[in-house]
Amino acid sequence: MKKKITLPLQDEIISTLEAGDEVLLSGIIYTGRDAAHKRMVETLKENQPLPIELKNQIIYYVGPCPAKPGEIIGSCGPTTSGRMDAYTPIILEQGLKGMIGKGERNQAVIDGIIKNGAIYFTAIGGAGALLADRVKEAEVVAYEDLGAEAIYKLVVEDFPVVVTIDAKGNNLYDTQKEKYKKLLNKN
Repeated sequence: MKKKITLPLQDEIISTLEAGDEVLLSGIIYTGRDAAHKRMVETLKENQPLPIELKNQIIYYVGPCPAKPGEIIGSCGPTTSGRMDAYTPIILEQGLKGMIGKGERNQAVIDGIIKNGAIYFTAIGGAGALLADRVKEAEVVAYEDLGAEAIYKLVVEDFPVVVTIDAKGNNLYDTQKEKYKKLLNKN
């Protein structure tokens, strides 16, 4: 059964989520890839305010394609999350509660997830056109000069994700690898 969550994320909700849970997100999420993350970290190091408030928010690692006439947004499939790993622990310290991407995370990010009570979701790579249908509004809110890597504010409805690393550090990639190894050893 899919869990429906209305954003922003709250600690009470995050604590109920476990690696492997299927979730439908509705509300506001922000986008950001490595160029935006790098700029946010540079901004923090200069003791300047970030262009968006991250407390209890989700960042979706995506660089959306341009929208065709009549569309809200173009295809918007997830970017490989590891590209943001160097910046993520610092961003989590700002109150970010969720990330959406694809692929594994390094140990520093997992430690940051646990320390900050955050969560890592994955979205299905290759399904960008279908995910775009779940975006109801899209607006560039920061770093417009970065083009597709600008920070967008998206309003989503029933945006499908899977909890991949929960707030306790349980990692779906690890558990699935073990299941796969057992399956291979049986044959």
